Amino acid sequence: MSDDQENFPPKQFHLHLVSDATGTTLLGLARACLAQFEHIEPTQKFWPLVRSERQLERVIARIKETPGPVIFTLVDRKMRRRLQDFCEDLGIPCVAVLDPIIRSLSSFLGEHAVGVPGLQHAMDDAYFKRVEAIDYAMRHDDGKTLEGLSKADVILVGVSRTSKTPTSVFLARRGIKAANIPLVPGVDVPDEKLSIPNIMYVGLTAAPERLMHLRRTRLHAKEDTMPAHVQENNYLDQELIEEEVRNARRLFSRKGWPVIDVTKRSIEETAAEILALLQSFQEQENSKDGVVPR
Repeated sequence: MSDDQENFPPKQFHLHLVSDATGTTLLGLARACLAQFEHIEPTQKFWPLVRSERQLERVIARIKETPGPVIFTLVDRKMRRRLQDFCEDLGIPCVAVLDPIIRSLSSFLGEHAVGVPGLQHAMDDAYFKRVEAIDYAMRHDDGKTLEGLSKADVILVGVSRTSKTPTSVFLARRGIKAANIPLVPGVDVPDEKLSIPNIMYVGLTAAPERLMHLRRTRLHAKEDTMPAHVQENNYLDQELIEEEVRNARRLFSRKGWPVIDVTKRSIEETAAEILALLQSFQEQENSKDGVVPR
């Protein structure tokens, strides 16, 4: 940020996100784009499930009250044109964020997009795969059960507070069956559960200082419901936490697992790296079996 920018308040503006589906994709794209600008203070207006002309007119009326750039994912041609014409008359940007991707795919495939709102959320095989993956992640969270691990796509292993649970859930929402196993001092995990063939294991680690901060926060948040001996145990001992991390890394190294340090990573970033690792792992497994990746 330049010195000139620091001398002025952040630029405030309204950003309207209009979608004919749940808007999850739109929110993610907007967040990624806004992160590229430092001296701004946007007020996001979110308008999901806009699927009729009447609904669109209500959104247009609200945009007129607080004008600002519009980003949308509408697929209905008439509604798109209405929104674009309105924004043009008002003199504000109006961006159909999926258009370049759809055009490129259409050109490559030699087919036109079907133009059905919310098609990505249809209850197809992929939908039920995601539901099954979420159920699997919940049943195999934090080592609740070590049975059925052979059905996992990936098994996350790490000491307490290394984001195992949220990462597993995030992956499950992508249809990936993720189990996670905690490494707890004094609690042995059978080696056969850490050596299942054809399953990708990923070791998660973090800086001891970060782990101590997260653990202290967790204990304070639950101190009314946790037994006194738990609050006063070695969970927050700096030297013991460092030893936990060292032992975990030794295990990861011995097993030859990929390791991800989550200290400065968001859940999304960790999950993205795991997805990339899983893709490579599955390609290698397929090549062993003589299967040509599609």
